Amino acid sequence: MARPEQVLLLEPQHELKFRGPFSDVVTTNLKLSNPTDRNVCFKVKTTAPRRYCVRPNSGIIDAGTSINVSVMLQPFDYDPNEKSKHKFMVQSMLAPPDMTDMEGVWKEAKPEELMDSKLRCVFEMPVENEKTHDMETNKMMSSSLLKSDSSTLPPKLLSSTLDDGEVKKIMEECKRLQMEAQRLREENKQIREDDGQRIRKSNMMSSQHTSVGMKKEEGFSARSVMLFVLFFIVGVIVGKLVL
Repeated sequence: MARPEQVLLLEPQHELKFRGPFSDVVTTNLKLSNPTDRNVCFKVKTTAPRRYCVRPNSGIIDAGTSINVSVMLQPFDYDPNEKSKHKFMVQSMLAPPDMTDMEGVWKEAKPEELMDSKLRCVFEMPVENEKTHDMETNKMMSSSLLKSDSSTLPPKLLSSTLDDGEVKKIMEECKRLQMEAQRLREENKQIREDDGQRIRKSNMMSSQHTSVGMKKEEGFSARSVMLFVLFFIVGVIVGKLVL
């Protein structure tokens, strides 16, 4: 049985164009629109997963809405004589009415329920006077996208847009992780201080034992001298009495 036609509208439809220079991350956008009256699950796949970073790479697009997918090409040495063979595929399926586990839905999906669209990657080099402007634009876009993805979110269903409540949860999660990191740093510092105090106490006790030992030896030495002198005096007295 032939697969159904793609219900999502892709913009662009056939090519993802990346405009150099490619000494830094280059970002392009893919817009996915859902014109149907049902929610649609989607995944974005590529033939070169190590060369690209995709955000978001999966999720749900609500009925009658759209989502922008950012595709970030990692830096590489560009060869104008080499044609790109990289391709992307947008895979989709109609979301079940009572879906709770998106990963489970993908695993149990039948081949005739899946829809896909393919796009090829095109690399373009700008003219000389446009290079500087494009580099700055790419840096700003990549930096903002990577910062927004710096915290690890708990696994849950992704929606096509983030409402104020979700943004607040993300900010609270970031704040919690920062506080946890600060707490661990303080505990580590306290442990180092405690270790230092134990070492100092150990050194002090060792020095005290050494000094006590020396005093005992001095006491033994003085006592020996006194006994020697006493025996000498007794010997002299006994000698006089004998004579």
